[in-house]
Amino acid sequence: MTQLSPATTTTPTGGAPGAETGWWRDAVIYQVYPRSFADGNGDGMGDLAGIRQRLPYLAELGVDAVWLSPFYASPQADAGYDVSDYRVIDPMFGELADAEALIRDAHGLGLRVIVDLVPNHSSDQHAWFRRALCEGPGSPLRDRYHFRPGKGAHGEEPPNDWESVFGGPAWTRTSNPDGTPGEWYLHLFAPEQPDFNWECPAVRDEFRTVLRFWLDMGVDGFRIDVAHGMVKAEGLPDMGRGGQLELLGSQVLPFFDQDGVHEIYRDWRAILEEYGGDRIGVAEAWTPSADRTALYLRPDELHQAFNFHYLGADWDAGQLRRVIDESLDAMRPVGAATTWVLSNHDVVRHRTRLGGGLDRAHAATLLMLALPGSAYVYQGEELGLPEVEDLPDEVRQDPSFFKADGQKGLRDGCRVPLPWTAGGASYGFGGGGAWLPQPRGWADLSVEAQTGDPESTLELYRRALRVRHDHPDLGAGDAVQWLPAPEGVLAFRRGSFVCTANTTEDAVDLPAAPGRALLSSRTTESAGTLLPGDTTVWWTTS
Repeated sequence: MTQLSPATTTTPTGGAPGAETGWWRDAVIYQVYPRSFADGNGDGMGDLAGIRQRLPYLAELGVDAVWLSPFYASPQADAGYDVSDYRVIDPMFGELADAEALIRDAHGLGLRVIVDLVPNHSSDQHAWFRRALCEGPGSPLRDRYHFRPGKGAHGEEPPNDWESVFGGPAWTRTSNPDGTPGEWYLHLFAPEQPDFNWECPAVRDEFRTVLRFWLDMGVDGFRIDVAHGMVKAEGLPDMGRGGQLELLGSQVLPFFDQDGVHEIYRDWRAILEEYGGDRIGVAEAWTPSADRTALYLRPDELHQAFNFHYLGADWDAGQLRRVIDESLDAMRPVGAATTWVLSNHDVVRHRTRLGGGLDRAHAATLLMLALPGSAYVYQGEELGLPEVEDLPDEVRQDPSFFKADGQKGLRDGCRVPLPWTAGGASYGFGGGGAWLPQPRGWADLSVEAQTGDPESTLELYRRALRVRHDHPDLGAGDAVQWLPAPEGVLAFRRGSFVCTANTTEDAVDLPAAPGRALLSSRTTESAGTLLPGDTTVWWTTS
């Protein structure tokens, strides 16, 4: 397997003494949602062959790495986040040879490859869980999950009051082999996703071999799904209240962000180091604060964590500055690179979510790419795709949509397949239709229509990534120097680079031009001292 040599990166200033350097510190990482990126065999579902064919597009875009959402064997109860075999490719996406070829081709184009790992839970069709059900109470296989007797005179009530992220109780009752009501099992997500018991040595051993399996194939890292969830509080205590999901990301819960997870990541870091210092672990960790997130990034644990506090910020100068400062301040003591993200496969696309259309989306993108550290780009945001909010109920597949408690299942709206060409049944996504219908009017948003158009979102991203790559003061770092600015405007300096972002809807006069304009989010506007509303401009003083 062809391997990339470690990339040359800018050494971060400040930070913890002896802080590592590495390619991830300033990388722009592109998230591919496999079923919606490109369809290589024309069956309406994206696949690894389709991704492989489109890798040159990603190299031309200017990203450094590709993160692939799950493509493992799965019944697809939750779009592949219910894994039945971690070493097998689901036939809908291809086979192991396709994954190996994709990794090889990506490396040949200078792209690194990060794959999703789902260690908090498996599919209920995983061989371990199926055997645990068949063997009944007392089976050693049940120790690998959280099976418990129920409360009440006949065990008819769940073992505790925990709620599923997808709505309803986090417990489902089983039937014994003889058909009588049996024990309950824990699933923090869908009933088809039973949680592993990470106190069981067999679970830890299994994932060590899974890590090595994919590292041997050449992957450059892992994005760890629900990285905050694997360890539960001892005794699985009641929460004592409903509405538990409202607390997600605001306080430590007995099923999320327990301190015991860090022992797991210290073990995994040692495995990553066996393969060389350029293989990384990325935590999807919902935590109450940036300081709690930083705990996952101590020098002997993981390398990156998604910055959900930034993703959740409104388009408001004061709020953004506060989150930026808190993020940088939290990462500095552990010597970790801060990450920035605006969209992913679980949230409303930022063009829609921020409420200001393309102008605001462009401005938000240039602000994000100007910040110190690493940035994540979700497929289609470089095309300016909006959230698809009018999908018919009959095509929706998000499991939360089907819950009776009224969740909206909005994740389908950001997962609609990409438009590649201005014509065709699926805008070039594949040979026929697409697994989720694409809106009429997406022809103008296609890669074909935008390529070469200097006013398009795609060309703005290409220019921004070129400037980010070439400018010596962009990319890695751990601080910004805030500059005086009018109300509603963010202005900061990084060496000879200056960024000004107007988060208001009205034009604002700057005291003076900060330097020579490099790039404006409004491609038709000249970058003088008048900064239009919802606009970010990059400047250089050199």
